[in-house]
Amino acid sequence: MRAAVTAVAIPLGASACTVGTGADGTGAEGGKDADALVFGKTDGGTTFVRNYNMFGPATQKSPNSELIYEPLVRIDYSDGGKVKPWLAKSLEFDESGTTLTVKLRDDVKFSDGKPMTADDVVFSLSIPLTDPAFNTGGTTYDRVAKKDAATVAVHWPRPAFSELGQLASPQLPVVPRHIWAGKDLKRWTNPDPVGTGPFTLERFAPQQVTLGARTDYWGGRFPLKHFKIIPTSGDAVRAQLLRGDVDWALVAWNGAEQEYVAKNPKHHLYQKYATGGAYSLFFNTAEAPFDNVHVRRALAMTIPRKDIVTTLQRPGTEAGPTGLVDEIYADVILPEYRGKVQQVDAEGARKELALSGFEVRGGKLVKDGKSYAPKLSFNQDFGWDPYANMMVRSWEQHLGIKVKSVGAPGANLFDQQQSGDFDLTITTTGGAGVAGVYSALSSRAYRPLGEKAATNFGRWKDKSTDAAIDKLLSADDPTVTTSAGHELQKIVAEQVPYSAIYNSYWFIAINAEHWSGWPTPEHFSYVPFPGLGPDTTLALLKLKQAVK
Repeated sequence: MRAAVTAVAIPLGASACTVGTGADGTGAEGGKDADALVFGKTDGGTTFVRNYNMFGPATQKSPNSELIYEPLVRIDYSDGGKVKPWLAKSLEFDESGTTLTVKLRDDVKFSDGKPMTADDVVFSLSIPLTDPAFNTGGTTYDRVAKKDAATVAVHWPRPAFSELGQLASPQLPVVPRHIWAGKDLKRWTNPDPVGTGPFTLERFAPQQVTLGARTDYWGGRFPLKHFKIIPTSGDAVRAQLLRGDVDWALVAWNGAEQEYVAKNPKHHLYQKYATGGAYSLFFNTAEAPFDNVHVRRALAMTIPRKDIVTTLQRPGTEAGPTGLVDEIYADVILPEYRGKVQQVDAEGARKELALSGFEVRGGKLVKDGKSYAPKLSFNQDFGWDPYANMMVRSWEQHLGIKVKSVGAPGANLFDQQQSGDFDLTITTTGGAGVAGVYSALSSRAYRPLGEKAATNFGRWKDKSTDAAIDKLLSADDPTVTTSAGHELQKIVAEQVPYSAIYNSYWFIAINAEHWSGWPTPEHFSYVPFPGLGPDTTLALLKLKQAVK
């Protein structure tokens, strides 16, 4: 047997406190509940939708469902993006790498008290196989079977040693078969969720969701009783953090050291954790003119990366041409790309544009009597407007191409990206290890324009890419996987299916006046990022009520 991975014990949190609370998580006498932690969600719009069907094709989903539902495994970003068991007790591939034996924990119960069994896991993992519309997590296995009450076998049509990361997806949770069976998953919104996770839904309102901590959670007991989620924006949450109205938020805050941390160094924490990926420009290669490599190169060569990271106040974080972050993958990045800073090369870009056969007339790309006016779509919830405008100005200045920037709310943008309804777009590239970063380029994930793709938003189709990805995913020999990774680095750098802009980090702002015990980027075994599911759980288990 090969590639065995075994679970480790989860550290227990402090015992739950006993201060009385109202149903909404506020104190019995009003004001902030001492037993509640408030998360300011900056990327969920202004109101929330009650839809806890994570498999369903609807774009709008309820916030932080990963605290109610859990995956079989987690990705440990403190340990090189390795996949480790979570609801699974152990994972073991056979010699061929096509069948994974999953041993399940025997102490997991759903929040209605029923135990999690192999039947629930088989049912859950089989949902994406019943209809491509349910495969929002990009799974590639083709069969799931029960071996006994606590063991499940997952089968791939080809060796899949490096594909375990897909089992960590929040779009592939374990759900209770006794509730979900027979439901029309294209329409059902699962308004009253029951999961294995550490919290239950106590109250849902469009502008505040209150989750209650379980006292029977398999991983331990929590020091907090309520986890409150409120919709906010990147600008508004800064004031909320300063006032102490919000305890935890994800926000890229230029000037945070002076405007936030310096005002209360003991309690105001601003942290960043490398995701291993990058923010990248994706080309819709299924349509002209972005099916032309010279056009892609010309645009990539005139991205003003230095200006963008300077404005972001993150000097030195420009992404290299491979999309792999040096601080995590330096030992596998080819020497010619390692530490390389991508600067604007206007002369080289103009040469590439000339080779493309396109002319620029009136700001449009023209060829064979057809003209193209590109659009750049981005997530306006993340305040990406100024950086999109920098790119637009650079393309017009150096190439004469007028690109229109079009911002959209995060959920709408994701729907456009999945459907291929864009010319150029900004999204993140990353995952569990080199395979996680590059596997999204596989033609296995390709979907025609108009059909939703779980990954491969740029509709990349290339035989050499597929061959390298197959080697990377199927081999259990480090020599082979390293060689395949090198091939993919060259493809990304030279063929430019996407172009990395700057290294991606999780930016986390914490007001620790009410809760202490947060990890730091210098010493962590889990990332305190609401959205990573198991990592969020581990962070909350270790918190303590701050001493006043």
